[in-house]
Parts: sequence; structure tokens; C-alpha cells
Amino acid sequence: MTNKTLDITEIQKILPHRYPMLLIDQVDELIPGKKAIARRNVTINEEVFNGHFPKNPVLPGALIVESLAQTGAVALLSQEEFQGKTAYFGGIRSAEFRKVVRPGDTLRLEVNLEKVHQNIGIGKGIATVDGKKACTAELTFMIG
Repeated sequence: MTNKTLDITEIQKILPHRYPMLLIDQVDELIPGKKAIARRNVTINEEVFNGHFPKNPVLPGALIVESLAQTGAVALLSQEEFQGKTAYFGGIRSAEFRKVVRPGDTLRLEVNLEKVHQNIGIGKGIATVDGKKACTAELTFMIG
């Protein structure tokens, strides 16, 4: 088991996502098949802020959950038997939002894979800004 960091070009070798749907900028810690910690720098230049909300820019909760999912997918798809495959959402359970995320914030995204069986993985994720919880969620992944 190795602990690795990944830059954006290495993330793109694992995930099929591209602009505007690639929502993580860097992986700070990776233990394949177990855990990933990533970073997302939220900027006012993101298209979503043109409509959500123009005078009060707030990152939608769905995009925070998707950022967590991409972090978990990196952990799962880095596992040898899943390399080169795609991870799809199988489910989102108990997602809770606790803090508004705005342009200028850096999201710290941590996903621990609790269970991986055949082509299904279950992970628990937490997104924080400056050490404060923004979102927690339990995510189910299906490998295709």
C-alpha cells in the first residue's frame, strides 16, 4: 500500500471527466482501494455562478457531492483490478450540508472506502473548508 499525490494530469489518467465536469484539482493523499484526499479550488470563473446566485454566489450542494464522488472514484479506480474502468454513482445516502461554499474557498475532500465487493464500492465522504464541515455523504459506486 502506497501513499501518493496526484496532479491534474495524473487525475485525468484515472477519471474520464473533463471541463466543466472535472471537479477536483489535486489529490493530496491516495491509498488505492482505501482512501483519497483531494482539493478543489472554488473560483468565481465557474459557469455555475452566473445563475447560482448572481449576487450571492453559492456552490450547489450537488456539485460538492460530485466532487466527493470524484475523489472516491480516484481511490477506487487506482486499485489494480479497476484501472482503466469507469466508476458510476450507484447511490447517495445521508448527504448533509452544513456550510455554504463560496468562490475563494478551497474544499478539502476526503473519502474512505468502507467496503469494496466485486464491482461495487461504498465510501464515506467529508468535505471541509478551513477545517469546518461543509458536507458529509455516504456514496455507492458501481464499476462499469
